[in-house]
Amino acid sequence: MASPSFSPEAGNPYLQSASAFLSRMRTRALRRLDAFYSDRHGRISRPGLLFTVSVGDILLLMAAGLIAHTIVGAGPPRAQGALLGLIVSLATVETLRRNWSYSIHSLRDPSGQIGKIVKSLAVVLIGVAGLAYLMGYEVMSPAAAALWFVIGVILLTGSRTIFARNIDRLARAGRLVRRTVIAGGGRDGEELIAALRKEDDKQLKILGIFDDRQDERSADVVGGYRKLGSFEQLADFCRASDVDLLIVTVPITAEDRLLEILKRLFTLDVDVRVSALNSKLRLNSKAYSYIGDVPMLAVMDKPLRDWDHVLKNIEDRVLGTIILCLAAPAMALIALAIRWESKGPVLFRQQRYGFNNDLIEVWKFRSMYADKADPTASRLVTKDDPRVTRVGRFIRRTSLDELPQLFNVIKGDMSLVGPRPHAVAAKAKSDLYQTVVDGYFARHKVKPGMTGWAQINGWRGETDTHEKLERRIEADLYYIDHWSILFDLYIIVMTPFALVMGKNAY
Repeated sequence: MASPSFSPEAGNPYLQSASAFLSRMRTRALRRLDAFYSDRHGRISRPGLLFTVSVGDILLLMAAGLIAHTIVGAGPPRAQGALLGLIVSLATVETLRRNWSYSIHSLRDPSGQIGKIVKSLAVVLIGVAGLAYLMGYEVMSPAAAALWFVIGVILLTGSRTIFARNIDRLARAGRLVRRTVIAGGGRDGEELIAALRKEDDKQLKILGIFDDRQDERSADVVGGYRKLGSFEQLADFCRASDVDLLIVTVPITAEDRLLEILKRLFTLDVDVRVSALNSKLRLNSKAYSYIGDVPMLAVMDKPLRDWDHVLKNIEDRVLGTIILCLAAPAMALIALAIRWESKGPVLFRQQRYGFNNDLIEVWKFRSMYADKADPTASRLVTKDDPRVTRVGRFIRRTSLDELPQLFNVIKGDMSLVGPRPHAVAAKAKSDLYQTVVDGYFARHKVKPGMTGWAQINGWRGETDTHEKLERRIEADLYYIDHWSILFDLYIIVMTPFALVMGKNAY
């Protein structure tokens, strides 16, 4: 006869209540954590996941250094030791990033990570110790460095094994899929779908097919997936459905048709690949990227990929908060001056185009008389515009009216650096911006910014001619193509000088 099970909570209402409370709290915490990492389609955020892994690596490496110095019993003073630990940890994470260690594909293979961890940590520790020796500092003993290396490798390898199991579980549950659309149906599309189906790790979720052909060459259902529309409808669908990847099956030899499709996709924040499954071209293997065993030619990439997206968000949140704290006294004085001169609210809200053409609500200090405000910016502000107050002229000329957009940055609607957000009815001369420049919406492949490459090069303020707008868009696209953290920092440093020298804002 089976003996009865015994539970400490049995018959104790207080323990039962406490157990139920802890269970509810755990469930609620897990739901909030899942909501934090998930998007509206239930997918796990890849940038969020990679950020968690990198922060975990930093903390583990700092802990390894602390343990090593504690065991050895010799090391720099506490403050210097903490700084040393941070420097080594950040340098190691950056070295791992350069070795392609922070990607979903790499993190699913913990055995392949060991060599990268060993090499990266060894290079950093030897480099830091060598540099300190040349500068005359003794920051760590050889014994402490060796022990730091061993403990660090063990901790990072163990954490990567745990992450690999969880990432594999999320992949099998379909939480890490890339939302995918195929451009081009027919036999090529059907064979591509059949090849992708052989992959069992659920990398992709195919949403459907787009094709211009309406004859027997392209059926309404291809490989079990419905044709959703023509190429003309493709861009709008990709924006509305958060598409990550677009695979073109049009043969590379059909140059005119391929160029027609790519021109429509230029403005989208998606990765674009041309399937080389049936291609007769025999290129060097390095020219291809692969989805499973299917060769692809990469023709367009998102401007900010997973890790870059993480760095950009950290930059915005950290620097945005620091700048907001520093600017708070000036913002308070501006608010008082606005209220002193004219009646009405201190802040002005305006809808503008944001990332992926979504509308966002941008905050500014009110620079016009309240009864003459122009929320859609349908009329350009000109020199000596009677709608603008005296305080408004000053804050517009110096761009101080845009300081409240720091709240947009911290909230995540904007970045510190990026193409300036334009109002929905903004015009160059008498024409809407999007009708003046072909490919105008390509500037929305990244978040809009408080300042940008166009602004520090003099292309700010009034756009009373098409040429001014064209130069501004050229600068915005140059920034997107050449983005880096150092480029952002350069633009931030140069912005005050550009504001002092600028003459185009009224």
